[in-house]
Amino acid sequence: MNQHKVARRALAFLLTLALLFLSPGCGKDSTEAKKEPSGENKPLIGMSLDSFLIERWQRDRDVFVSTASELGAEVNVQVANGDPNEQISQIEYFIKKNVDAIVVVAVDCYGLSDIVQKARDAGIYVISYDRLIMNANTDLYISFDNEMVGTMMAEALVANLPEGSNILSICGSPSDQNVSQADQGFNAVIEKSTLNVVAQEYAPNWLAETAYTFVNKSVAEGLVFEGVRCGNDDLASQAFLALSEHRLASTVKLVGQDADLAACQRIVEGTQLMTVYKPVEKLAKEAAEIVVKMVHGETPTMNDTISDGTYTVPYKKLTPIMVTRDNIDEVIIDGGFHRREQVYLNLD
Repeated sequence: MNQHKVARRALAFLLTLALLFLSPGCGKDSTEAKKEPSGENKPLIGMSLDSFLIERWQRDRDVFVSTASELGAEVNVQVANGDPNEQISQIEYFIKKNVDAIVVVAVDCYGLSDIVQKARDAGIYVISYDRLIMNANTDLYISFDNEMVGTMMAEALVANLPEGSNILSICGSPSDQNVSQADQGFNAVIEKSTLNVVAQEYAPNWLAETAYTFVNKSVAEGLVFEGVRCGNDDLASQAFLALSEHRLASTVKLVGQDADLAACQRIVEGTQLMTVYKPVEKLAKEAAEIVVKMVHGETPTMNDTISDGTYTVPYKKLTPIMVTRDNIDEVIIDGGFHRREQVYLNLD
């Protein structure tokens, strides 16, 4: 825990003991001295999530809260429902609550620098979880290698499409810094290949329906394409719906990320080429362990750093896994992410 908070709480404890001994009748009942320490000394962690529209965030929350609780910390979870102003209000609330650390899945990675500085001025650790908060000098960024995510998507398309094929690229939210990282990895591979991105779109606030509208618009405009890259599997679900309506789902190669159940079902059915699996349980568990150590005064060593545009931030980088029909049983089912009967539901 921060040193000034430890000192303040220790002083309060000593004053309480002094008052007890000075009070009439003190020491008559020894049960008071044997009470368990109050929850007041537990590390208190605030967690502000973007929303639950994306399937994975509930998993992140559950594992983070469970791990932190096992380590003796208390977690207050707030959900911003995709509203950047609401997220700022939630962080303001955590500052007033004098929490020890704030973990943020940013709605807008570019709009939180002022409130993060306010939290840091109050002696509160701020952690960028999964998405890097820009120009904010957060104490830690913990996420997957997002550039590798984009690289894997592009490599799958290059390996499975004829030379000279056209693809649509449906990116995620422009306010999510992960999107630009994934784009870097994706574009680097595509530029060295013979594939052509004939149209590109961004999905504000990861609105999945953007993919449905964009695919329909591309078909209506007469664009010919053999592949569709989607920023996540939620977008891929809507792209698949549009492709199905035009009887293109079995021929157009579709890629995404997050290993959502619907995407895994499409992979075994042959209507999605691949997804990128990010073991969110591992991410959430490691994040909780690191944050609890930080509030207890430990400084975990990170092997990587990343620029947030202004500052160099310690970076805990985890490795994602490409999932195709060839390894889905081993990675997703044997790994316990989804059950076999769920993945193969439409085939069995």
